[in-house]
Amino acid sequence: MSSLNLDDFSDLIERPDSGTRRDAEERRERLAVPSGALGRLDELGEWLSAAQGSVPVKAVRQPRVVLFAGDHGVAALDVSGRPAGSAQSLVRAVLEGESPVAVLARLAEVPVRIVDAGLDCDPALLPDEVVRHRVRRGSGRIDIEDALTIEEAERAVRLGMAIADEEADSGTDLVVLGDLSVGGTTSAATLIAALCGTDASVVTGRGGAGIDDLAWMRKCAAVRDALRRARPVLGDQLELLATVGGADLAATTGFLLQSAVRRMPVILDGVVSAACALVGQRAAFRAPDWWLAGQLTGEPAQAKALDRMALNPLLDQGVTVGEGSGALLALPLVRAAAALAAELPERAAARDAEDSSEYVTE
Repeated sequence: MSSLNLDDFSDLIERPDSGTRRDAEERRERLAVPSGALGRLDELGEWLSAAQGSVPVKAVRQPRVVLFAGDHGVAALDVSGRPAGSAQSLVRAVLEGESPVAVLARLAEVPVRIVDAGLDCDPALLPDEVVRHRVRRGSGRIDIEDALTIEEAERAVRLGMAIADEEADSGTDLVVLGDLSVGGTTSAATLIAALCGTDASVVTGRGGAGIDDLAWMRKCAAVRDALRRARPVLGDQLELLATVGGADLAATTGFLLQSAVRRMPVILDGVVSAACALVGQRAAFRAPDWWLAGQLTGEPAQAKALDRMALNPLLDQGVTVGEGSGALLALPLVRAAAALAAELPERAAARDAEDSSEYVTE
């Protein structure tokens, strides 16, 4: 029996400061650049100001990419474009700087942290700082068995919470969240279908690696069968994660909820982080106020989850590779919004500058 009740987060999470947001909006009205001329960048700056509790908004100086890694037993059904149990190769590519997220992180000068929650590989194959938190090796095949025991699900959620605390305590001021998984989109689609009350075919996409029509049909069948197992446990979010989630998804959910407790903003990436966020919203309805949707991937389940949480993606570039890459592409927009909100002059200051220029002589 678990001692963790995710519903308790509802009492721990507060919304970003509404008074600060009003002050930020009023300051925006005083800027020399006309209101509305910066589009969504105005809204982004005001959101970040409220999250920080600061007017003017502060620059994002210590962002971090956090990736939770895991293998899913359902991948054995050939529902992914990658072989079952091969997520460790995705981790290795990031560590060696050869994956999309590694390239983008170098470009943005943002450090990357990988947390092995449930990889199905020998721990000796990867650095200790990656594997030392592992909850279990792989996850169960969710169409016929639970992904985790309830005790493992609690350990995974608490792992995510601990990682969030470590990041907040180290000064991280914005997290770009992603996953490194094989079979993870099948679990994510199941969670979203269960929480949104939809059928398997409505939420099943092609995944980050891309699959053909036959694999898509197998994936639909796996989601359908997993849904039958998920619906009876919808009243308990921890049991839901144990039944059809996985160690990496449970850890991501714990990370998202604790990040909201710690008032640390997070940019979501694809369907996996969206599914975990939806579970988090079910536990604590104010939590999504601390999250941004970085990008739209084209996965139907992601679109449904974001719509349920009223999160409007910043980008729509069709990036399906996962790994936090799409969310990392959105980071420059957030940084630009913060810089514009903080550094643009107010109208009176701009007029004073123009007046003083009249007295400048050659």
